[in-house]
Amino acid sequence: MKKNEQLTWVIYDISKNKARRKIVKATEEAGLYRVQKSVFLGSINRASLDEMILKVKEWLNEETDSVYVFPMCETDFKKIILLGQAFDKDMVTDEIVSLFF
Repeated sequence: MKKNEQLTWVIYDISKNKARRKIVKATEEAGLYRVQKSVFLGSINRASLDEMILKVKEWLNEETDSVYVFPMCETDFKKIILLGQAFDKDMVTDEIVSLFF
């Protein structure tokens, strides 16, 4: 993790395919990694996070969609307990796996 970056989770439930694709693209462009179908995780600086949030708001339907953004300090991140599959191993990079071990 680089200086001035914070581990951040983005979790979403988006009803329309086009909006979902745009939101996924904005999340990936911000440097986050998909860890499950509707969950992203990664290190991001505040400016990139703010930019990503603006893009997400453009496509978000506030009547039907939900997006949760959880910035997390490294100390709290290390307290996460993974149960079961925890994340989709076909989607997760070694960089993300290394955060947990």
